[in-house]
This record gives sequence, structure tokens and C-alpha cells, in this order.
Amino acid sequence: MKTLKKSGLVALCGMISSLCVVLMFLTGVFPFATYAIPAITGILIVVIVVELSPGWATVTFVSVSILSLFITPDKEAAILFIFFFGHYPILKSFIERIRILILRILSKFLLFNVCMISGYLVVIHIIGIADVLDEMGSFGKYSPLILLLFGNVIFWVYDLALSRLINAYISWFRPKILRRFGK
Repeated sequence: MKTLKKSGLVALCGMISSLCVVLMFLTGVFPFATYAIPAITGILIVVIVVELSPGWATVTFVSVSILSLFITPDKEAAILFIFFFGHYPILKSFIERIRILILRILSKFLLFNVCMISGYLVVIHIIGIADVLDEMGSFGKYSPLILLLFGNVIFWVYDLALSRLINAYISWFRPKILRRFGK
């Protein structure tokens, strides 16, 4: 799709943005999807990274982020998208270029932890979740650390799944499906 005219580029980004915003709106319909829907919308950003460029993906991420703040009923889901799931596929394309495996892995986990801690602090100060943690007693003090530990395990699985989805998109979907549409 790199041969698209500027209007085609804007249309593709607009369609992906619209789909992302609709999915984010569904967090109000399916409240149990607070974590899953931002992760899925982040996967949609991959299409723009692969087909166009990280620059176009960044514009799409910013537009979806702004719209999500206003439209998404579940603000925690919007914050998860903004602080991690929306921009991770863009940054992943750069992190994957690091040749030394241990540095690549450390970069991914450092990014995840910084983003999650930052997002958590925003959720505490904007949504006011600190009172809930205090009411949980001694477990409340340690629950952020426990959640971050579990989050790192889930991130590892998410990153692995995202890598495999990207490979499947590039090696199977593009040649088999998009080829039929003139790609």
C-alpha cells in the first residue's frame, strides 16, 4: 500500500482510526474488556506501521487517543491505550531492530514498566483509585506490585503473540488476501 496517493493514505488511517474508536467505545458495553480491547486496538495500529510507516501510525495513535478520551466510557481502557497499547506497536518496530537479544528484551520490559507505572499514577490521580487500595488493608499496599508482576508475565505473552501476528500478516495475509485487492 506504499504506492497509495495521499488521499488513500488518509483514508486508510481514517478507517483504522474509526475501527479503533468503535472498539474503544465497546468498553462501555463490555466492561470486562477493559484490558483486551485496548490491546486489540493496538494490534490494528500494526497494519499502518507495516503498510505505511511509523509516522502515519503515530498520527493515527494520537487521533485515536484524543477521541478515546472523549468517547470511551471506560477511562481506564482509554488510559491503557494511550499509555501503552496504542504506541507499543509503533515502538516495537524500532525495538526489534536492536541486534543484541538481551538489550532488545530489556528495552521492551523497561518500556512496559515505565508506561504501566505512569498510567497507573494517572489512573490514581484522575479516577481516584487510591481510596480503594487503602480499604483493602495490607493487601492494598502490595497489590500494585503484584499486578505489575503479573502484568510483566502477560506482557511477555502479548509481545510474543504480537510478533507472531505481525509475521502472519506479512507472510500470509498480505500475499494471499491483499494480493486479490490489487496489493
